[in-house]
Amino acid sequence: MRSIQSYLDSTYLQTNHQSGSEYITNFILESIENDFKLVMIRPEVVVFARQLVDANLASTLVGTVVDFPLGNSLLEDKILEAKKAIANGADELDFVINYQAFKKGELNLVKKQVLSCTELCLSKNKTIKWIIESAALSDDEIIDICNLIKDIVQANFNKNFYEKVFIKSSTGFYLTENNLPNGATKHAIKLMIENGSPLLIKASGGIRSLEDANEMIRLGVSRIGTSSALAIINRNVNNLDY
Repeated sequence: MRSIQSYLDSTYLQTNHQSGSEYITNFILESIENDFKLVMIRPEVVVFARQLVDANLASTLVGTVVDFPLGNSLLEDKILEAKKAIANGADELDFVINYQAFKKGELNLVKKQVLSCTELCLSKNKTIKWIIESAALSDDEIIDICNLIKDIVQANFNKNFYEKVFIKSSTGFYLTENNLPNGATKHAIKLMIENGSPLLIKASGGIRSLEDANEMIRLGVSRIGTSSALAIINRNVNNLDY
């Protein structure tokens, strides 16, 4: 049985506060004190987060984003950014896939990036999550991009690595038309689970309440990215297990 804390990647990816600031310090300490699975911060905060986690002898993991939020950098730049994050102490790396290239049909480019970046992370015993930006994709595109990622992982890596590769819904920064949801929706998450398994699924974007989190857990996600982790557990007065 899992506690709800074990699902939560407590997330702060805004640029309002810098490494070492009072806000960032308190945010990381909050994640440690509440035993959240992971603290997800921007690359420039990784060193500071690693120091705080280690100083507190905490089990909370340190995560960061790569090629965020657009995902349209060259492979070489993705790799360089990822290597720096790993050297700085990141445990998990959430890459934005080049969904714009995917939508244009540039599949070889996307496949090469997925293979190379996944290979790098797994070779360093790091967890990798591929953000597909589901709000930018049609249902068919969600299905196809999940199958693309899954097929590459299954064709190139031992099944023992599958639990270290996630497909993640959203950056939370995508601008939709007509105020449509830009994060995780039940419909998109169902498609991701149906087509991404046996890889794990992370729901992120717009998950702000215990009810939201419970809904995603019931659907079958293995991780939840949220900037409302504290609010979620404060409603979870009985610390229910799942």
